[in-house]
Amino acid sequence: MNIVEINKERLDYLLSLYRMTKDELLSLINDGRKRELSWEDIYKNEIDVSYLKRIDKVFKRGLFYYADPVVPQRKSSSSVFFRKEHFSSDLNYGAKQRVREFEDINTRLLAISTLSDIKLQRKLPKCKESMSPIDVAFSIRDKVLPAFVENKRDYLKGFINKLGDLNVIVFEFVDQHNKKYKANIDGFFILPNAIVLKRRQESFSRELFTLAHELGHYLLGEEEIEEVDMMTISSSFEQMSATERWCNQFAYNLLLGKEYAELLYDIPTFDSNNDYGHEIVDVVNKGTHLSRLAIFTDLMLHNKLSYNSYLQIRNELEENRKHNEIIKQQKKEQDIAMGIESSGRNPKPIRAAIISDIYNVALNNGVISELEYCKAMNIKPSEIDKYLYQ
Repeated sequence: MNIVEINKERLDYLLSLYRMTKDELLSLINDGRKRELSWEDIYKNEIDVSYLKRIDKVFKRGLFYYADPVVPQRKSSSSVFFRKEHFSSDLNYGAKQRVREFEDINTRLLAISTLSDIKLQRKLPKCKESMSPIDVAFSIRDKVLPAFVENKRDYLKGFINKLGDLNVIVFEFVDQHNKKYKANIDGFFILPNAIVLKRRQESFSRELFTLAHELGHYLLGEEEIEEVDMMTISSSFEQMSATERWCNQFAYNLLLGKEYAELLYDIPTFDSNNDYGHEIVDVVNKGTHLSRLAIFTDLMLHNKLSYNSYLQIRNELEENRKHNEIIKQQKKEQDIAMGIESSGRNPKPIRAAIISDIYNVALNNGVISELEYCKAMNIKPSEIDKYLYQ
């Protein structure tokens, strides 16, 4: 056995940070082991290095972290998990991993910005829940949204970069299909100015709505980590906090716009007499990238569509989605059977232009090394000139 000394209180700190119980940690580190480790095996001053490596697979701090004699302080400035008691969603381990990952990335990015003399002052107004989310959405729409394009990914990228121009930094991550612990969230906002999105390949509409929703949290200055799903919004609207209702209304109307809002609200009732507005909903869907479910949900919440009719439409939309997924899977299996291989490339997350700009300035000013630059930009050293002088 290869024994190393550690500071047990650092393990206590990490458990507190991740809001993880001893049993939850043991379950993670014992995954795949024939002989399960006990708490007594790992919680001591001297530990087998192989056990420590298993612990660090969970927390990803590096082995030297556990040997540091300094006891970390549970400060609100360290993490949103020390600033906020409750979140809208019950976060799984994968979600906590992602939050900590991007907290560290954003902290480093802000430090680099300061050292590079890059000013990231707030350019959007601070809002209160007493303000109308609809009025706020319409008033800033031209500032935050790009020109409309039919390609949803391009529109999302444009939205991300418009926010970057306003010093709101947006990160996107992709949970690969083979990732063991996937995050059960759609996105989150952390102070002072960072929004993080989960790539939704099956629905860029959902990702666009999530971005608009988290922008609402930024305007209110209210941190949150959550799932933003129309399937649950409709059934739990009354139980939602005032902040969540505000952000949902803001997000919907930001993407909708005043013109389409008037088009929908001019119709008193959506029922069998006008085919429940399917034709006009399709027009709004294509012109805004709001999902049909989001549009019908808002109509139901505004009593323009009966709840029973809404449930029927929602079920139909869900059945169509499942049917399309089955067709896609069948097509994929047919291609494999015929020897047609897919590219096999994993989708790359969208990188906001502001992030690239910050790292470019930092490298040119000698604030960071080429090694850190390449790691942050996820490029090979041989490609560095292409990114610096593009």
